[in-house]
Amino acid sequence: MNVRFIRRMKLLEEKNLWHLRRILLTEALSEGFTDAKNAGYVFVDDVDVYLQEGPLFKPDLIVVLEENSSIIDWSKGIYGAPDMLVEVLSRSTKKRDVTIKKDIYERNGVKEYWIIDPWIKSVTVYLLRDGKYFLDDEYILFDENDLKLMTDAEKSEIKCEVPVSILDGLKVPLEYIFKWGYR
Repeated sequence: MNVRFIRRMKLLEEKNLWHLRRILLTEALSEGFTDAKNAGYVFVDDVDVYLQEGPLFKPDLIVVLEENSSIIDWSKGIYGAPDMLVEVLSRSTKKRDVTIKKDIYERNGVKEYWIIDPWIKSVTVYLLRDGKYFLDDEYILFDENDLKLMTDAEKSEIKCEVPVSILDGLKVPLEYIFKWGYR
């Protein structure tokens, strides 16, 4: 049981190192879905998403479950709400990703929305319930210096894996998400 990947990446043409790192980060995250069998499709970078309400979007990572695959037009993009979207923050898109896109994704029924912050190595997860997003949790990859300053009780509260709610049982390790050049 394999997730089928659609990769439309132009790594060799990319001149912006920051964007290259974002692509590699989302690629690392998408590989975390390979354990799910016949779950659906993972699209990484440069895929058009046409929502019922709002402008055209090109999220960093898109997941469409098999039961929702009718929204995929293989030649043009995705027409409708994907099951999960991931945005990796950049300095130029941070405000838009955290506010405008989040609100539009919520209104259009995207079930799960992850915002990845590469500076603090965090993943903020929003889940859709009754048409509204609620903050599920924020997962932070702490470095050795941070851990030295924490009490044992604080360390015991650290979550090292991010659960994917749309794929029951799948968890993506934070170290896996941030392994590509964010040290």
